[in-house]
Amino acid sequence: MTQKADHKPVKTPQQTVENKTLVINGKSHTIAEDWYDKNLIKYLREELNLKGTKNGCHIGACGACTVLINNRPRRSCITPVRKVLGSNVLTIEGVARSDGTLHPLQQAFLDAGAVQCGYCTPGMILTAYALLLSNPNPSRDEIRKALAANICRCTGYQQIIDAVELAASWITNNK
Repeated sequence: MTQKADHKPVKTPQQTVENKTLVINGKSHTIAEDWYDKNLIKYLREELNLKGTKNGCHIGACGACTVLINNRPRRSCITPVRKVLGSNVLTIEGVARSDGTLHPLQQAFLDAGAVQCGYCTPGMILTAYALLLSNPNPSRDEIRKALAANICRCTGYQQIIDAVELAASWITNNK
């Protein structure tokens, strides 16, 4: 099951060899075969013009390119499109609500000062989003562990952890 920005489950399409589609931010896309061996980030940025996903290292080490594939964080810079055909993909562009209102996690990042240069922010938010789907009330240690593979060179992580904790409280209390 995949979650929309308001945390309501959406069914994930069946993954089959014949399936030549991806559901990206709730919209189905038929994928041309010439994209199959290219990395997902290239498809997102070049074909769909979804520029929020960043390519920081090109080797899957920094987390800036993180998207959710069927609710799990995945490094899009090292993920061939072929491997995720039939999947549901959530990018940072799909996190905000349909009316443009920021998701509580996005708002918490702003309110807690967790956004400085902003390069790591999409990957951090999506990784935290996945954490909150599986654990709506994580401890600070659980937040640290979930975000451990995402690199931020600006904030020192304290504000990021504060933001995830704040968002969790808002979501739990239905702010």
